[in-house]
Amino acid sequence: SSLMNSPKKDGDDDVPVKDPVKYGELVILGYNGSLPSGDRGRRKSRFALYRRAKANGVKPSAVHILNTPQDSKAVHSRGQHSISFTLSRNQTVVVEYCHDNSTDMFQIGRSTESPIDFVVTDTSGGGTEGEDPSIAPSTISRFACRVVCERNPPYTARIYAAGFDSSKNIFLGEKATKWKNPDGHMDGLTTNGVLVMHPEGFPQEPRQGLWREISVCGDVYALRETRSGPTRGKLAEGESSALRDGSLVDLCGATLLWRTGEGLMRAPTLRHLEALRQELNASRPQCPVGLSTLAFPSLPRSHSSLEERQPWVYLTCGHVHGRHDWGQRSQRVEDPGEGEGSTKRRECPLCRSVGPYVPLWLGSEPAVYVDAGAPTHAFVPCGHVCSERTAKYWAETPLPHGTHAFRPVCPFCSAALGTPGWIRLIFQGPID
Repeated sequence: SSLMNSPKKDGDDDVPVKDPVKYGELVILGYNGSLPSGDRGRRKSRFALYRRAKANGVKPSAVHILNTPQDSKAVHSRGQHSISFTLSRNQTVVVEYCHDNSTDMFQIGRSTESPIDFVVTDTSGGGTEGEDPSIAPSTISRFACRVVCERNPPYTARIYAAGFDSSKNIFLGEKATKWKNPDGHMDGLTTNGVLVMHPEGFPQEPRQGLWREISVCGDVYALRETRSGPTRGKLAEGESSALRDGSLVDLCGATLLWRTGEGLMRAPTLRHLEALRQELNASRPQCPVGLSTLAFPSLPRSHSSLEERQPWVYLTCGHVHGRHDWGQRSQRVEDPGEGEGSTKRRECPLCRSVGPYVPLWLGSEPAVYVDAGAPTHAFVPCGHVCSERTAKYWAETPLPHGTHAFRPVCPFCSAALGTPGWIRLIFQGPID
């Protein structure tokens, strides 16, 4: 099989330990449970971080100031991890890192080289917009970021911009944004930056925090004027790069959600979501026009095939129907290249409101749910269904978009949300 999809092989690092500690999971928003082509090896929609059999963390040790290329050869030949800051043609500061037996390091990026534990590629919003990712240049860095977890309780996970490459180096060239801190240590930012948002009180009573940028050494800064601007923002005094349950990490092309091991123990599972689906189907919702019984397809379902009894909704009013051809507007405007029915204006037979009429899909990525509430609400315009609190939380959570914009998206498919970004579903029960 191709290298890209083969599971990682390297030494005895990954020997499974019986019941290893789970630090947490990183979940890429927008995939609803798995990648469209299936999860393979290090490419998947979610990545679990477990305590390694042997610690592989590193910590800063010696600092070298080099004035000639020969000097740098000498330092790099020692086989240590290092971060190089090129200040000018003839001056480079190299910070060597030595083994740290109290931490485990996990690296994330677009590269399929062996130092990367979790391979992440660009997410196109809503599955339809955006060019074919194989043609569009990726904005995700090959070695985007690293997460360093304490091997002992409370197992704090910290995030840092940039990852070490195959020669164990992080290289900040002449053009990169870098500086010397008042205490003398060097630091810098990656080209497109690693942005983080830590919510308060997730998931019980979540409140969004401010989006911040994380430096290569793990300090927290206000955002630059634009995503890859030359000047860093102001130091965010007293803020930390420690991830919390619900923290979001944006790699400029994909947004990851961090769930702690503890948070996941309390989160709904696929089994919970399946039970909610069966309960909803057992109430036998009817199509008011066809008087047929509707049913949500079993989880997790790909978006390729619509089922006969699939529920559809009028996004303007929330009335749920089966698929039928009643009330099509004669002057309907259809966007070429859009999914079946996605932009047709349709009139709701129950309340006469006019608007898009779309199929409903259950959200089947449990990590993005803030509770295990009944599936009563749908995101607008994509029709993904989840609990009320989950819909409202994500509709009020702006994610970075482009060079300086922010917008809320559906966590199940990454479609940009409308205003408001959700609708309450109105099901008609059986008449008997």
